[in-house]
Order: sequence, then C-alpha cells, then structure tokens
Amino acid sequence: MPDAATPTPDTDPRRRTFAPVVLVGLAASVLTAIAGHRAMLRIPESALEDIGMASYGGTDAAASEFPLAGALGLVALACWGVLLVTRGRLRRLVAVLATLSAAGVVAVAVVGGFLQADDYISDATRQLGYIGLSGDLGAVRTGWFWAALFGSAVATAAGAAAVRLAPAWPEMGSRYDAPAAGGAATATVAPAEELSSTELWKSLDEGDDPTA
Repeated sequence: MPDAATPTPDTDPRRRTFAPVVLVGLAASVLTAIAGHRAMLRIPESALEDIGMASYGGTDAAASEFPLAGALGLVALACWGVLLVTRGRLRRLVAVLATLSAAGVVAVAVVGGFLQADDYISDATRQLGYIGLSGDLGAVRTGWFWAALFGSAVATAAGAAAVRLAPAWPEMGSRYDAPAAGGAATATVAPAEELSSTELWKSLDEGDDPTA
C-alpha cells in the first residue's frame, strides 16, 4: 500500500505549475521574438544633428539590430508550442532547447549591447563617413533592447522550471494520437447494439466509432 504522504501522479502539486509556467514561457518568448527583430542600439538623433547627418539617412544607418537574437527568440517560441503536444522525454528535451534558446538571446544581448557597443559605433560612423568621430558619439540601448533582455531572462527561467517540472505535468491523452492500425482498432469494438449507453459515450470519448 503506497504511503499516504507520497503524492500520486494526479495529486502531485507540481502538476498545478503546468499552466503558469507555460503561460509565462509563451508570453516571455513572444516578447523576446518581437523585440529581437527591432533596433537594439541607436546613436542619439541629437548627436546626428551635431554632425549634420540627421536628415540624410543617418538615422537608419545609426540603428543596429541583433538578427541572432530574433532568430533564437523564434526558436524559443516554437519550442513552447511543441512542448504543449509532446510527452515524456521528448517534452523534457524540448524544454531544454527552449531554455538554451532563451539563454542564447540573453548572451547575444549582453555581448552586443555592452561588450561590443564600441564596435557598433565604429561601424555606424564608417557608414556615415565620419570615421574620426567615433569617439565623440555614444550608443544608447533602445527600449526594444531592454524588452528582449527582460523577456529572454524570464523565458530562460521558465524553461529551466519546465525542465525540472515536466515529468510531473499532465500530458495529452493517447486518444489524440493517430490510430496505429484501423483494422485492429475497430476489431476490439463491440457492435453498437451490445454496448450500454455509458460504454457508447466512453467509446466515443476514446475516438472510436461504435456504429462502424
């Protein structure tokens, strides 16, 4: 007889974390994917006006995106969608991939937004034709940068929680799977006239056609 203090699969409190963790992971990944395709760094317009480039396409040249962050954000978002319809080890592997993708966005944002900001300024001034003025210009991190950093950090935490909690989460029933063999499946179903009303409803719920 199982110990009364040991939670069964249906009473395990970790099952209740499924919806909150998945919703947080999805929302954070959506934010990350959107923000990852926007300009992350920008030279202030006031600085462009000082060198006379604000009205000559300088605004576009002075904005920098991080394409890798956007791509990883989409991967993380796709993983959360797949996680909803998978089971067992595959679900846990998908959660690991979601975590790594979101963590990758964090790394890209930190490296590009902090460690390589000076390189961005040099590239931008080269495009503007003001190579010698790179030291006089400063890059600012846009709101999209902070949104991507925040969203990816939250998505990373949600992914890590999913890796830990996924074995206890509810799974999609096997009746939603494609039937393995049509003949074998129908052979086990009794004729409709031999089934009670309860058995008929149960058969329908399992995806069988008792009238076939």
